[in-house]
Amino acid sequence: MIDAASLAAATQTIDIERLGALGYGLAAIGPGIGIGLVFGHAIEAMARQPEATGRISLYMWIGFALTEALALIGLVAPFIFAH
Repeated sequence: MIDAASLAAATQTIDIERLGALGYGLAAIGPGIGIGLVFGHAIEAMARQPEATGRISLYMWIGFALTEALALIGLVAPFIFAH
């Protein structure tokens, strides 16, 4: 029979602060895909309508900024909620 002391000695603990890097890595997947979609569709739209390149570029950069904000929130969130 296993007593509580030997079970506690064999159990590994996970440091919650080291999980922040893992959390950010997982959080960066979504914005990475989103940024790829924003730029890919913008290039496709510019190829279809070259006369609208200025307007498409404007909306492309707005979409990039909003998508990148998700990555920055994902970077900051583990540090805020870890303590």
